[in-house]
Amino acid sequence: MPKLDLNRVAMPKQSPLLRGLNFQEVALGYSEEQAIAEASRCLQCAKRPCIEGCPVEVDIPEFIKGVREGNLAEAVRILKSKNNLPAICGRVCPQETQCEEKCVLAKKGAPIAIGRLERYVADWELTDTSTRRPRFIAPEPTGKSVAIIGSGPAGLTTAADLAKLGHRVVIFEALHVAGGVLMYGIPEFRLPKGIVQAEVQYVKSLGVEIRLNWVVGRTVSVDELLQDGFQVVFLGTGAGLPMFLNIPGENLSGIYSANEFLTRVNLMKGYLFPDYLTPVNVGEKVVVVGGGNVAMDAARCALRLGAYEVRVVYRRSRAEMPARAEEVENAEEEGVIFQFLTTPKRFSGNNGGVVTAMECAEMELGEPDASGRPRPVVKPNSEFVIETDTVIVALGTTPNPLIQSTTEGLETTSRGTIVADKETGLTTKPATWAGGDLTTGAATVISAMGAGKRAAASIHAYLTGIRSSSPSQKSPALSN
Repeated sequence: MPKLDLNRVAMPKQSPLLRGLNFQEVALGYSEEQAIAEASRCLQCAKRPCIEGCPVEVDIPEFIKGVREGNLAEAVRILKSKNNLPAICGRVCPQETQCEEKCVLAKKGAPIAIGRLERYVADWELTDTSTRRPRFIAPEPTGKSVAIIGSGPAGLTTAADLAKLGHRVVIFEALHVAGGVLMYGIPEFRLPKGIVQAEVQYVKSLGVEIRLNWVVGRTVSVDELLQDGFQVVFLGTGAGLPMFLNIPGENLSGIYSANEFLTRVNLMKGYLFPDYLTPVNVGEKVVVVGGGNVAMDAARCALRLGAYEVRVVYRRSRAEMPARAEEVENAEEEGVIFQFLTTPKRFSGNNGGVVTAMECAEMELGEPDASGRPRPVVKPNSEFVIETDTVIVALGTTPNPLIQSTTEGLETTSRGTIVADKETGLTTKPATWAGGDLTTGAATVISAMGAGKRAAASIHAYLTGIRSSSPSQKSPALSN
């Protein structure tokens, strides 16, 4: 057995003083020497528990073996046999709570940096011009057509897997660019737009057609798609409807939802000012309400857009923050201030209707709630005021109700999510599948991809004549 090396190879990144002034990628990626050194730490376990922690079941030890042996073409082949978007996953997936958490080395030291090695392999493929890379050979067409609604991680994954199986796949995207939340929700310094579009191009290279500016539920309905030559529809529109605090003064000018703020910065290219004159009004004192990755993204964008002070207000303690530890650490290094055990109570503004202050209350932690985290309880007589001229509310999202309200036969939950079988993605509407945040509420990129893969397998079985059913619906197989 190889010698146990409990220390992982550090990932090079921009210095905090420099990166706070630009939107360039913070993490710089491994060099060849660093990647081989990190890959050499892998014990190549017989039981391979890391695979169990991967929602798309990548053969992690085998692709790492390819890195260690310098056979990157083989590493790419292994990665892409399960993961259609490795350059994205290597950057934004929470490996520390999934595959890396299962790593045997994690019991005594630092687990293998699986995400960083995945990024290294994917980036090599995107930049390598040799003929060593595996080439896609199109299968015989099945004659079946599938409409995919939404081009986020769930939609792209489902589309790619079905195209590899010979089905005709068309993605309908409401926005003017493909990528969904990968494009509008994640900043350039964490996930470059060029990386997303390179992965989109890979999906297109499999034969997938992408139609932009199609708002399903307005431009065309699900039923019209099913009547117009598509045997199956997959719904992967995500969860893009922001949640709010619902407290007095929340309609004042200067208060954004994180969705609006990040869309202006990312998709509308506010980060490229003055080349793009996108209106992103950021004051001197910015408060971000929330403790997830979206809150970290918003806070770090505000700093880069010139805010003098950026403060994250979170109602629990640091230990309960849902954001990745890496993103919290990066935010702290860049100068973001964290104010824990604090909750907003009301906003006040000036005569022009612009926010000037946020009245807050201190919190203390009580018994665990449904999430398993301690429930925050307001301390009596603990009110205080934070001066601010910009507030970004990052409390999470729910699905946009457009498709649900325009499609008969879709059962939904009280949270607005679509009811779908967890193993197959099959909904209560015949020939209609769904997956990702639309069915679970806001979650991770890789969990949406896992749902896409399961749905693709179920759809393929349905299209090739194998009966597929859920407790609430039995759909007849299509005749060949």
